[in-house]
Amino acid sequence: MLSKSLMFNLHPHHVIFTKPKHILSLTTSSKIPTNTTKILISQKKLVHTFFNKKCNKNIIPPMASSSSINQFDEFHPDPTLTNDDLKPTSIDQRNFSGWEMSSLWIGLVVGVPSYYLAGSLVDLGMSWWQGIAIVVLANLITLVPLVLIGQPGTKFGISFPVLARSSFGIRGAHIPTLLRALVGCGWYGIETWIGGEAIFLLLPKVVKDSYLSQSISWLGTSPIEFGCFITFWIAQLAIVWKGIDGIRELEKYSAPILISLTSCLLVWAYVKAGGFGHMLDLSSRITKSEFWSLFFPSLTANIGFWATLALNIPDFTRYAKSQNDQIIGQAGLPVFMGLFTFVGVAVTSSTKVIFGHVISNPITLLGEIGGLLTMVLAIFGISLATITTNIAANVVAPANALVNLSPSRFSFRRGAVLTALLGVVCQPWRLLKSSESFVYTWLVGYSALLGPIMGIILVDYYLIQKMNLSIKDLYTLSSNGAYYYSSGYNLSAILALVIGILPVIPGFLQNVGILDSIPNLFSIIYNNAWFFSLFLAGGLYWILSILKKNQKEIDPLLPNNTS
Repeated sequence: MLSKSLMFNLHPHHVIFTKPKHILSLTTSSKIPTNTTKILISQKKLVHTFFNKKCNKNIIPPMASSSSINQFDEFHPDPTLTNDDLKPTSIDQRNFSGWEMSSLWIGLVVGVPSYYLAGSLVDLGMSWWQGIAIVVLANLITLVPLVLIGQPGTKFGISFPVLARSSFGIRGAHIPTLLRALVGCGWYGIETWIGGEAIFLLLPKVVKDSYLSQSISWLGTSPIEFGCFITFWIAQLAIVWKGIDGIRELEKYSAPILISLTSCLLVWAYVKAGGFGHMLDLSSRITKSEFWSLFFPSLTANIGFWATLALNIPDFTRYAKSQNDQIIGQAGLPVFMGLFTFVGVAVTSSTKVIFGHVISNPITLLGEIGGLLTMVLAIFGISLATITTNIAANVVAPANALVNLSPSRFSFRRGAVLTALLGVVCQPWRLLKSSESFVYTWLVGYSALLGPIMGIILVDYYLIQKMNLSIKDLYTLSSNGAYYYSSGYNLSAILALVIGILPVIPGFLQNVGILDSIPNLFSIIYNNAWFFSLFLAGGLYWILSILKKNQKEIDPLLPNNTS
């Protein structure tokens, strides 16, 4: 079922709510009464520095004070902009420690897609250490936006859709959140298909060889494979239904189990193959120029693997106990990815010695090992790894985006169910039939959508807003609100987003077969889509914001809500 296309798999790639624990409003509207202003000014003196280094990590910082919770209730947020899932998190909901954040990443990293990363680069001709080095470098780069975008989540207790309101506008925030949701739905389908393949592995040989295993053209797969897919799809809903607390518990207790199972697989390969000498002998089979031609698209694709979660990481960091916990918890990502991709390369190279041929698919490998106990452990391990990755990375963001779209109609549970349904509509089995379409169309293509969104949000929060947000204005449709802009849309951000995406389109159209040839410049841009779109959109948004600010200084009579 799972084609070799997954070998280059670069992933997806998130939740409790309350009232703000931080300074409610560091940016106030001109209409706030004088006495309220004095309160806010006195509160501002309590604000910790950027990462609250001097704050005991076990103590909720002043910015998460109960007074800000009261203020959230006092200003009566617009009911069309909030519900229990969109409110800033309360003190009680901030229970993610550094270990639990690390457990989240272990659960995300240990999975079939990550297993293929470095091995896919080795298949392309790189040496084993070059493949692993690119994976680690990509994750070190990804760690920067992860921590930066995670900071406001912890500071203000807000989710990604609410954070996006400050840069794209109260209504304009639907654009980046729905784009992120679309990618999440696609990944949910892909991961669920992998889980279904694990179930398929358990089936008796007589069933696998029956007429039910024959592919149906209109369906694109066989009835038995589709049935396994749906079975795993249903199983995941039981965990999703428990909400963010269920996800947190799953990740926390799954981490040590996944580490143990991965270690067992590595030890088995080492003993059976008589060491890792075969892997260490894998030298580069490409020239220096060929290496660099592969380096940048490979780096971009690996960044795209976690670019999804890097964008909506506030959905998780809003539950962190402190900035120290969210930073320490996320700092292990490059280490976890490096270690797990090493396991992938080591075990895959060992199969050449053990079985006489390379087995790159871990599900196929576990089937070859045989034995009832091995099969049971294999199904359990693969299912657990897939669920921990899929639910955290691919359910939370789309569900929150739908809640933000219509808080009165959607709860987190309803959004999660709709996400799961859209994952089926995406027909992941068709996408996974071609490695080229998976890597260069899916992974690189969606990185061009997420890169400019990330650039705009980072520039807005750190350079324009100066890390100060008005919680009150994030939940109001008043035309006097700081983030209302033009009828709820920040036209500067939307223009920067469109311009950031446009140069990547020719390369995308060539990869899907619509265009036969394009100028080399557009190919280079597409191969570096995430970097190019992030800096282009972020830079353009910064320039437009500065020009708008200067225009207001020249003509102070201009209304505050212009874009």
